[in-house]
Amino acid sequence: MRASVLAALLLAVLPACMRKEPRPAETEPKTAAPAHDSTGAILFLSADMRGYLGPCGCSENMRGGIGRAAQQILDARAGSLPVLYVDGGDSLFGESTFPPGQVPQEERKARALAEAMKLMGLSVRAVGELDDARGAAFRQSLHLPELPAGQVKLLDAGARKVGVVSATSGEQLVALSTRARGEGADFVVGLLHTTVEVAQAAAELPGLAANVVVATHTASEFSGEENKRVRAAVPVVALQSKGRSLLRIDLTYSPTRGPFSPLRAQDDTDREVSALEQRMALLDKDINLPGVDPRLKALKQGKRDELAQRKQALLTAPPIPTNEGNGFTLRFLPLDPSLPTAPAAQALVTSYDSDVGKMNLAWAKEHGEECPAPQQGQAAFVGTQTCRECHAEAYAVWEKTLHSHAWGTLEQAGKQYHLNCVGCHVTGWQRPGGVCRLDKVMGRENVGCESCHGPGSLHVENPGPTTIVATPGREACLTCHNPENSPHFDFATYLPRILGPGHGKPLDVGQPAKRPSTP
Repeated sequence: MRASVLAALLLAVLPACMRKEPRPAETEPKTAAPAHDSTGAILFLSADMRGYLGPCGCSENMRGGIGRAAQQILDARAGSLPVLYVDGGDSLFGESTFPPGQVPQEERKARALAEAMKLMGLSVRAVGELDDARGAAFRQSLHLPELPAGQVKLLDAGARKVGVVSATSGEQLVALSTRARGEGADFVVGLLHTTVEVAQAAAELPGLAANVVVATHTASEFSGEENKRVRAAVPVVALQSKGRSLLRIDLTYSPTRGPFSPLRAQDDTDREVSALEQRMALLDKDINLPGVDPRLKALKQGKRDELAQRKQALLTAPPIPTNEGNGFTLRFLPLDPSLPTAPAAQALVTSYDSDVGKMNLAWAKEHGEECPAPQQGQAAFVGTQTCRECHAEAYAVWEKTLHSHAWGTLEQAGKQYHLNCVGCHVTGWQRPGGVCRLDKVMGRENVGCESCHGPGSLHVENPGPTTIVATPGREACLTCHNPENSPHFDFATYLPRILGPGHGKPLDVGQPAKRPSTP
């Protein structure tokens, strides 16, 4: 009897013992952060990305790419130190307003950027006026952790607290940095929504309690072409715009709390990195020369990649601890093309590229409007094939240039319907008498004669040098060969690459001009 009762009890209890009750740890996300040591922390900062998921790809070795930025941060998170990622704002959009046809593309791009920031574990971000290009409601729909202007946010950085403040003036920066200290911040990052020149003056104000001031705003589209650092009691930095660099701040902790000081050992690293970048810049210029010998180009590219790897090793090496107390280093991380790309972030970019072309083409078909007609007495565009009828020799020279394949390069990249790209790959884009619809580009593909010489309808009616721009100057080239798309452009060097007999040069002896019987 006793044995049977015992057996019954065991049968009742055993299933309960075998059930797998959830443990507290299992309620945490599977990507829970690893245990951190208490020797320091790493901060990454971006700012002024201006809606860029990556470089346009018009030149060799272009910096940037949200995928490369993501991999840098994810690599750091794989270590034992706590990692924080902060964005300074003006990152979701590149302009404050857009024409109606461009709205679908820009909103889709902002969503992709927001998802990439989440992937990188964004801690907090400030808000600039460019972020509100589609209104505050759209911005808030992205569900990013925001820090409004005039506010303070304390972030856990292992054994210390990092205070992030968002300010719009020097006086506000002083007050907020003092407040952050009062709330327990050990290290204070001041995000100042202004240019680096104004931020430099703010950093000299008495009572400033920030350890570093980040100028998060540039005056114009092309004023943020370089990383900038002002060495002072409170360093001031400004990041290269359009997502081409990250700022990395390495913190080292002493056993006791106290003020943070710049680590002197960084000066040697900075000098070595600067020397490597100068050598890389020279190689970039040679690699981007039109018509460079492919074998020589490959050799120079290999050397450049080697230098880039050496530079990256210097920039990501942990700072050497000292007995000087709590310390920090400031290092710019240029997002070099030789750096790896995070697959998950790249998938976001690939999805965007696929979606946006379809969206833009559909919008053009449904809502697109023709370009306005030229004013009376002004020329309209006639197309390169019309020019060919009288200028066969010049056309033959043009056919051998990269200009004649400009549309094909977009098609190969799958970006022929991207509104940020198409303007420099067709003739007469968004100009009176030109082409204003993505669904009606046929006949205007490539960088044709009229891209440089101007619209040709009046010249067709009355041939002569006064009805066309006979000799285009440097300014005509700079509309597309600007610092972003063609950073190594030099008019005197590039011009000979598009000239030839009958096009800027005398015809070869014995080869008179011939007008073909058919176009």
